[in-house]
Amino acid sequence: MTTDSKTGFATRAIHHGYDPLDEHGALTPPLHLTSTFAFDTAEQGGRRFAGEEAGHIYTRISNPTTALLEDRMASLEGAEAGVATASGMGAITSVMWTFLKAGDEVITDKTLYGCTFAFMRDGLSRFGVKVTHVDLSDPQALAEAISDKTRMVYFETPANPNMRLVDIAAISAIAKRHNALSVVDNTYATPVITRPIEHGADIVLHSATKYLGGHGDLIAGIVVGSAEHMHEVRMVGVKDMTGAVLAPFNAHLILRGLKTLEMRVERHAASAAVVADFLTTHEQVDVVHYPGLEGFAQRDVAKAQMALGGGMIAFELKGGFQAGINLMNRLNLIRRAVSLGDAETLIQHPASMTHSTYTAEERHAHGISDGLVRLSVGLETPADIIDDLTQALKAPHLQSVA
Repeated sequence: MTTDSKTGFATRAIHHGYDPLDEHGALTPPLHLTSTFAFDTAEQGGRRFAGEEAGHIYTRISNPTTALLEDRMASLEGAEAGVATASGMGAITSVMWTFLKAGDEVITDKTLYGCTFAFMRDGLSRFGVKVTHVDLSDPQALAEAISDKTRMVYFETPANPNMRLVDIAAISAIAKRHNALSVVDNTYATPVITRPIEHGADIVLHSATKYLGGHGDLIAGIVVGSAEHMHEVRMVGVKDMTGAVLAPFNAHLILRGLKTLEMRVERHAASAAVVADFLTTHEQVDVVHYPGLEGFAQRDVAKAQMALGGGMIAFELKGGFQAGINLMNRLNLIRRAVSLGDAETLIQHPASMTHSTYTAEERHAHGISDGLVRLSVGLETPADIIDDLTQALKAPHLQSVA
């Protein structure tokens, strides 16, 4: 079934790009577990390799199951095309290695997921790509920093782990004026909440491991954008540079996850709003970072580009580093685990876990305090999540030890 933008989000997430009558009436799209594809004739194979005829050649390049996922995600994000990858980092590196070369500059926000930060610091820089960190929550800062060598402006919004927002429209407009690509990691928000291409971004990517899959049972990534850009990412970034090919079985699982994406994200966000309200009143909590709160510092930006507050909360404990460790160690229901977007509520301490790739000085400079805790609110009954936080936050055990 081919749908258009007038069709509802949930309808497209369930139906777009597939007609059961094309596959013997099978309601669920078939899983194509094959590495290669046969040709009718040698001439047909030649035309496909030359790009003169559409069709599958080898699953490292394309596969019917992954192609359906790519087409469906492009529809949900309002893009022309998509490319599925083996992980979120596979999506990021495939985009970077496609569009950047020695002598180019990428400007990125001050706050990034730890592995993204490490790749830029230790990977891109090794091959002569300059990485410049700018406070992209201030568009004027980008306007002052961008140059004719800037090929890409890259950011997350909300940012991992401290929930900083970036004004997608303002930053993308500045990038466009300087012929730079704007690339947005939309993992936290998902297209249910934010669709960056509608705000002017060129390329959007996800760790599909998170909300898109939704069940913590796969690793995957997705990139969407113009058909031209996605062809380059597929044929250069994935095929030749990274080999970060998504297994068809994982694509099949994500397609299943997309069917409930809107419903799940709405529940995650509703529960997170309740938990965030609770945290704002607790004496052990210094500040809560959640876009759905009226007191959130960037509330105007949130209202402009986010339909919901999302399922992620960052909060800072008054006791610092040790308080974060102590809190996590006292939890019972909430799981101590990295990742996010699962049915289970997950908690982690960035300074000792996902952002330990930063030095202490780098964390301070990039807005990641030692007492910052990241909470991915799951699908459990909200009162039970709050009960577990309540008992774990009891004084005096959270106080930092000298």
